[in-house]
Amino acid sequence: MSEEIKKVNVKIEGQVYSVPANLTVLEAAELCGYNIPHLCYIKGGKCSTASCRVCLVEIKSERGSKCFASCSYPVADVPVEKGFEVRISSPMAVRDRRTSVELLLSNHNMNCQQCVKNHSCELLYVANIVGAREGQYAGAKTAVTVDEIGPGIRRDTSKCILCGRCIEKCKEAQGIGILGFENRGFNTIVAPAENRSFSEVPCLQCGQCVLVCPTGALTEISEIDKVDEAMAAGKYVIVQTAPAVRAAIAEEFGQPVGTPGTGKMVAALRRLGFYRVYDTNFGADLTIMEEGTELINRIKKGGVLPQITSCSPGWINYMEYFYPELIPNVSTCKSPHEMVGAVLKSYWAKKKGIDPKDIFVVSIMPCTAKKTEEIRPQNSVDGLRDVDAVLTTRELARLIKRAGINWNLLPEEDFDPDLLGDYTGAGVIFGVTGGVMEAALRTANKVLTGKEADMLKFEAVRGLEGVKEATFNLNGQELKVAVTSGMSNAKPLLEQIKNGTSPYAFIEVMCCPGGCINGGGQPYIKPQYLPNEDIDIEITYREKRAKVLYSEDEKQKIRQSHNNPQIQQLYKEFFEEPCSEISEKYLHTSYNANRVKFPKK
Repeated sequence: MSEEIKKVNVKIEGQVYSVPANLTVLEAAELCGYNIPHLCYIKGGKCSTASCRVCLVEIKSERGSKCFASCSYPVADVPVEKGFEVRISSPMAVRDRRTSVELLLSNHNMNCQQCVKNHSCELLYVANIVGAREGQYAGAKTAVTVDEIGPGIRRDTSKCILCGRCIEKCKEAQGIGILGFENRGFNTIVAPAENRSFSEVPCLQCGQCVLVCPTGALTEISEIDKVDEAMAAGKYVIVQTAPAVRAAIAEEFGQPVGTPGTGKMVAALRRLGFYRVYDTNFGADLTIMEEGTELINRIKKGGVLPQITSCSPGWINYMEYFYPELIPNVSTCKSPHEMVGAVLKSYWAKKKGIDPKDIFVVSIMPCTAKKTEEIRPQNSVDGLRDVDAVLTTRELARLIKRAGINWNLLPEEDFDPDLLGDYTGAGVIFGVTGGVMEAALRTANKVLTGKEADMLKFEAVRGLEGVKEATFNLNGQELKVAVTSGMSNAKPLLEQIKNGTSPYAFIEVMCCPGGCINGGGQPYIKPQYLPNEDIDIEITYREKRAKVLYSEDEKQKIRQSHNNPQIQQLYKEFFEEPCSEISEKYLHTSYNANRVKFPKK
C-alpha cells in the first residue's frame, strides 16, 4: 500500500489551499480551479524542457517577485508561512505570458487558414487566451524543413514551437527516441538525427507524436486526393471502417468523448458517394479464423511459440527494425483491413462480375501506420494491392465537413449487408488493447472444448494496463497469454522470447498505448478539454472510447467469429478452411528481416 502523500499549504490569488506536496504549481492551480495556459506540458505526462514559458506565473516572496514556469516549479517551494504567494493574473504574469506567446508567433508560419490543425491548434488557443498580437517581434525566421517522404507522417518545422512534446512521447510510448533537438540557438529544430527524413530512420509511423503536437508541425500525409481521383475515374470505390473509428468520429463534430458514431458514420460515407460501405469487423472475424487456427496448429504440432499477433503495423515495423529474429513467432496473418481488401478483389469481385482492376479499396483507420501497411509489397496479390488508400479518422471528418454534411442531422444507417456485411462482437473489440486476444480465445475455447457458450468474456485481458497476463484452462489444457500495448511495455516480453524464457503461448502486441482507440490517426485532444482534468487525460479518452466498443460487443447477437454466417459462407465457397492453400495466398503475408527504410508510395 502506497504511503499517503504529504499536504502543504499554498497561497494562490490570495486564497490558501491545501494540496499534495508532490505537485507543481501548475498542477496545484488546476486542482484548485485555475487554468494556467501551457503548451510544452502534457497532462499526466511530464514537461520535457519547460521551454515554452507560456505557463509563467508571478511568485511573490519576502525577497520580491519574479515570474517562473509553473509546470516545473514545485509547490513545496512556495510555503505560505514564509510569505510566498502565486499570482496568475497579476500585471507582471499577464505581460510575461503574452510576451512568451508573441515570441513563439514571431517564428511561426501563420498560414492558419490552410493548416489542417486550425480548429485544434493549441498555439492559437493560448494566443487568444493571453491576448497575443501578431507581428510584435518581426525578423528572421528559422530555416524550414518539410519532410513528406515517408508514407504516414509529415513534418513541417515552420510550425514547430520546440515544445519537445513529440520527443518525450516517442521515448515514453515506444522507448525509441526517434526525435530530438538538432542544431543550436536560433537554428534549433526538432528532427530525427541529422535532420533525416522519417523514412530513413527506424520510425514506426505510429503517429503518437502527431497526437501530442500542439500545432500543425506534425500531421498525417493525406490521401484524400487519391480517393477523389478514383471516384472521378469511375472506379468502384469501396470503403471499410475499423472498429475504433466509430468510437471517436463523433468527437470531430462536437460530441462528448465516448459517443458512439457507427450509424451516422455509415450514413455519411454513403452520402459521400462510396459504392459500398463495409465494416472491417468482418475482416477481424476472418483474422480470428486464420490466426486462431494458426495458434491451435502451433500448439498441437509443436510449432514456434509464443505466437504473436500481427494486426498492428506499428508493431510490425518495430519488430522488423529491432527484433527480426522473432519473425518466426509472428502470425503470418494480414491485418483485418488488408484481408477485406484481398477478399473484395477476389471472391467479391467474382461474385459481382467486376474486374478487380476497377475496384478501389479505401480503409478508414485510426492509425497513421496503416498508411505504411498499405504500400507493403507483401500485401498485394496478382499484382494488385489489397488496399489502395488509407484515411485516418481525422481525414474522414474533413471529407464529411467538406461535403457540407450536417452530422447531427444524419440518420442511423447500417453497413451494406451483402457478402461482407455480417460481423460479430468479437470483431468489434479488436479496436481496444486485449480485444484481439479475447476474440481469439472465444474461438479457441470452442475448438478446444467443443462448448459454444462458455467464456464470452475474458476479463483478465481487459483494461488499459501496459502489460496484462492470464492463464486459462481450456479443456484441461493450460494456456498462458499476455497482452501489451506501447513498445516500451512490449520490450521486456520480447526480450523474454529472444532469451528463450517466455512462459506464454500467445501474446497480443499493439503499438499504440491502449490499442487502436488511441491510434495516431484519431481525433486530437481539443484544447478546451485540457483544463480541470484531475486525472491523466489520455487514460480518460481511452477508457471512454473502449466502453463504446465493449458496449457494441454486448449488443451483438453473435459474439464469436466462427459463428458469423458470412464467414462460414466464405470458407464454403472460396477459402475451403482456415490456413488452406488458397487462404495462404490471399490472407497471409511475410516480413522483412533486414528492414532499412519504407518503400516509396
